[in-house]
Amino acid sequence: MKSLFFTACAALLFIACDKTKSDVKTSDGKESVANEEWKPVDSATANKAWMELATPGDMQKMLAKSDGAWSGENTMWMEDGGKPMTSTSTTTNKMIFDGRYQTSEHKGNFMGMPFEGMSITGYDNAKKKFVSTWIDNMGTGIMTMEGDWNASKKAIEFKGKMTDPSRPGKDCDVREVFTFIDDNTQKMEMYGPDSKTGKEFKTMEIKFSKK
Repeated sequence: MKSLFFTACAALLFIACDKTKSDVKTSDGKESVANEEWKPVDSATANKAWMELATPGDMQKMLAKSDGAWSGENTMWMEDGGKPMTSTSTTTNKMIFDGRYQTSEHKGNFMGMPFEGMSITGYDNAKKKFVSTWIDNMGTGIMTMEGDWNASKKAIEFKGKMTDPSRPGKDCDVREVFTFIDDNTQKMEMYGPDSKTGKEFKTMEIKFSKK
């Protein structure tokens, strides 16, 4: 049954994408035709690729080690060289969809206000990259990131974009380094642009301890 499902998915993808031309609107509103290169894929190859994409491996197992409840010691900076603000938080991690993704629910406070956030993190077997999304109760945008595993540092090094409220309609670049110090200790470091200079600086650091 599972093999039939992935074969059907591969066939639908092939039908949806099996084209050599697409209509593209130019800056003046006119439509032009752009050529797309597409290499045909037989059903057996497509099915094998879908199975490899969907099968959890070592990277997903590494994420699963973080399942459970964690306490966080948070430090935030509003601007480069600014006074650090400290707080505490709790995080609960849980693998979902048979070990394919990990959800993380965060609770704490920010400047005296209740704070809640949630991330979904996974490892894309096809891209060979970690992927992550983040939402919280202090915004309406979604931060998306992709990251590589740095074995020497035991860290995932993410890069991505998030909504920049100070520049309506525009995103800003963000970077995150998530270090697996040991089975009971982790550290997250977030970097973003300074609102005055646009230069990158460390905006947040969270030290996690497993409960």
